[in-house]
Amino acid sequence: MQFESWITFCSIALLATATPGPAALLVSMHSLSFGFKKSMLTVLGNITGLFIMSGLAVLGLSTVILHSALAFTMVKALGALYLIYLGVKLWRHGLSKLDVNESSCAKSNALSLYGQGVLVALTNPKAIVFTTALFPQFIVVSEPLFAQFSVLVLSFMSLSVLCLSSYAFAAQRAKSKARNLVSGKWLGKLFGSTFIGAGCFLATTSR
Repeated sequence: MQFESWITFCSIALLATATPGPAALLVSMHSLSFGFKKSMLTVLGNITGLFIMSGLAVLGLSTVILHSALAFTMVKALGALYLIYLGVKLWRHGLSKLDVNESSCAKSNALSLYGQGVLVALTNPKAIVFTTALFPQFIVVSEPLFAQFSVLVLSFMSLSVLCLSSYAFAAQRAKSKARNLVSGKWLGKLFGSTFIGAGCFLATTSR
């Protein structure tokens, strides 16, 4: 793979990962609720999901999902339902842990934060389309495939970590202002409405 091709891939991947989506919303919410360090568990979960998606792309299985109406619809439905579930939960309970302290951080379930990051990544059709449609465009058949896929996957994951961490950091920095302007209850309603809207949009969009 030529350096120019890698730069082009990274530019497209950066644009895709920097665009606000379910993962960015989830990471921002967890940063506000549990603090920046805890939100890194969600980031780790998300890139784990992206790694799995990338692995499926390497094996060609994501192509099957993409071109199977039933499989693709099921993935979309799961993703939409999960986002709506998160939205309703936030709307009802708000961000009760907006004032983060050691005790609230200790009560947060690390596995749950990680698992939510994985699930959002795995049920995001954009990840399937991205890995399936973009990766092959930068593969040179005459060169070792494993090395090329490794470079692409690692680059994609690194950019995802960078962008999601930036969202988490920005949310953490804005926490004090948010605390003064709105309560955790109303901030939860804001995030909840956004999640519900994203879920409904995902459920109604066509292939």
